[in-house]
Amino acid sequence: MTITTYGLQQIKKELQHLPQEQLAELCLRLVRYKKENKELLAYLLFESHNEQGFIESIKAEAGFMFSQLPAQSYFTAKALRKILKMLTKYTKFIGNKTAEIELLLNFCQNYLQYVLRQTSYKPIRLILIRQIEKVRAIIGKLHEDLQFDYSQEFNKLLDDADDKLPWFNKKSYLL
Repeated sequence: MTITTYGLQQIKKELQHLPQEQLAELCLRLVRYKKENKELLAYLLFESHNEQGFIESIKAEAGFMFSQLPAQSYFTAKALRKILKMLTKYTKFIGNKTAEIELLLNFCQNYLQYVLRQTSYKPIRLILIRQIEKVRAIIGKLHEDLQFDYSQEFNKLLDDADDKLPWFNKKSYLL
């Protein structure tokens, strides 16, 4: 026997008819099963009113994780992926493209500061390149005013990367 999976609209309609006590009970039951559900609910209840403060705390946590990067290339790549996984989860919680750009730009700046510049380990290089491409794509989808603001910051990041990394070619990523 399988349970029928209903669409989001059907679930939304059904939730609107439930009393508040039963709705709270369902939320608590849902939170019990997955850590990510618990984290999302905690963000929505306690952190969503101060989005900028939450973003700053994520940046601080990512900066700390960068400062703890191991020396071996393989483990550095794993640690970088772990940081990106955390950033992706929190940007999903926030649901705001400008916050995602801020966090990814911060990731790239920390990368330039903490990761070995002469590394020949391709996965480490590809991590930075993918994030730069991702930021460029998101900036292209923003309103013109925001595009201008973030494109200046993005171009500054490209200049820094071109200066610090011998293998980086900024001409490939300009807006």
